[in-house]
Amino acid sequence: MTAAWVGVLSDERRILRLRHYSPKTETAYLDWARRFAAYCGMRPPTALSEGDIRRYLSHLAMERLVAASTQNQAFNALLFLFREVLGRPLEGLQDTVRARRGKKLPVVLSRREVQLLFDSMDGTTKLMAQLTYGAGLRLMECVRLRVKDIDFDQGCIIVRSGKGNKDRPTMLPQALRGPLREHLARVKAIHESDLAEGHGEVCMPDALGRKYPNAGREWAWQYVFPSTVLSPDREDGRLRRFHTAESNLQRAVKEALRKSGIPKHAGVHSLRHSFATHLLLRGTDIREIQELLGHNSLETTMVYTHVVREMRTGARSPLDDMPQRSTPSSGERDVGL
Repeated sequence: MTAAWVGVLSDERRILRLRHYSPKTETAYLDWARRFAAYCGMRPPTALSEGDIRRYLSHLAMERLVAASTQNQAFNALLFLFREVLGRPLEGLQDTVRARRGKKLPVVLSRREVQLLFDSMDGTTKLMAQLTYGAGLRLMECVRLRVKDIDFDQGCIIVRSGKGNKDRPTMLPQALRGPLREHLARVKAIHESDLAEGHGEVCMPDALGRKYPNAGREWAWQYVFPSTVLSPDREDGRLRRFHTAESNLQRAVKEALRKSGIPKHAGVHSLRHSFATHLLLRGTDIREIQELLGHNSLETTMVYTHVVREMRTGARSPLDDMPQRSTPSSGERDVGL
């Protein structure tokens, strides 16, 4: 990495943080900038043009065969790099070869499969998986949940700064109220132990840590699913107990899928898809599901109607209309020959 690119990446990191982009977005954008620099042979950033971006995006689609969503992420990352960091607007990218985005249906588990999955899990990751399914949460929405955002009296969960940096309410499953209270009692004991040892201050969103200096030590702001260890904050180096790593839940779900023998390419997000589909099957209004999921457009939510239609299809295979006769196996036919 040349000195010029090191400086550009440092500037990009600073701008991303000033604009309160999430840590995952920061990591992804910086990674795309490094890949682009390597593709261009580490030429000085000032020497690069729209043609370099167009060729790189076409390279991703034609040679790397990336998914459309991956190419779009690369496009957004490079757009941010040129516009916000290098101060160079981009307008001539219409000739870029785009990766194909075919119609895809989400992977949905049946109710029986969801139960099999939960039966193959235990401990905190099981509770997280149940909450993801029961409230329709995204992976990071579950991981970053704070104590104050669970309202037992109202029976709801407030998702803070979800996708698009929006807040939304969703349901708190009745079946999880008891397990969640027991879990929070254990978490509170850990928090009180941290306080006694001079720690216990959680990372605060945006600039709230400066506005309310003592709020980070309050119980309400603690993570529902905290890490098992204290870690230094990347901003100031102070030891804090962050939320558990999302990979813990991802690995637990993958292992449960293997144990339960569910033959589907599913993951944590499949539980959110299953939440929406099962609500539709119960007759819940599509617009209510849209609000629970936090979708901007109803069209995004409508994909689940296609899944339900596949499940409820009234079409009957013509094979099932034919009289069923006992057919000798291939081995029996061979013997007759």
